[in-house]
Amino acid sequence: MTSSLTESLTDREDLHIRSAYPSTRLTVADLERVQVILSEAHLDYQLELVDGKIIVMGASDIVSSEIGAELVRLLLNWVKPRKLGRVFESSGGFILPNSDLTAPDVSFVAADRLKQSKRYFAELVPDLVVEIKSQSDRLKPLREKLLSFIEQGAKVGILIDPDKCTVTIYRPAAEPVILRDRDMISIPELLPGWEVPVAELWPIEFE
Repeated sequence: MTSSLTESLTDREDLHIRSAYPSTRLTVADLERVQVILSEAHLDYQLELVDGKIIVMGASDIVSSEIGAELVRLLLNWVKPRKLGRVFESSGGFILPNSDLTAPDVSFVAADRLKQSKRYFAELVPDLVVEIKSQSDRLKPLREKLLSFIEQGAKVGILIDPDKCTVTIYRPAAEPVILRDRDMISIPELLPGWEVPVAELWPIEFE
């Protein structure tokens, strides 16, 4: 496992860790072993497991990070007082039905589906998943990631593109809806009454 860490740089921004045997699909247990190896080497990386490959995620630019933090704040301000569920930021990992282990930039799970958090990855599909395009991201993989979540049971997927100042909302069996600055984001099927202007997501400029 350790040798494969240095063998698999590709033309993508992320580092893919492959098995020593190309036909072997890696598992969550393999990912956990890699995490231990990296931790012992004092290396702090966020790992995901996609299609049997371990991916080391690169750091986001600060605009994407600030948007994620703001959205978490806006969601928590509504969700927590009403005890509607749990909101997670980008380090919260989910083991999906297809055996992938992935962490959306922002996610929400309804209270009746996760009554108590535990010190492990959540073994379920979030009700809401959000991906925020970073400077180095390509849109197609982000769309595919959101659609994979929806195919496995997510009720709403949101793609935030700071470059175009758009928010695209995906729902099962529905066409994507593109929102812009003057539009409102709402998710009535999960968060009745919650509404946020798209323009409120973008980082402010100080005088």
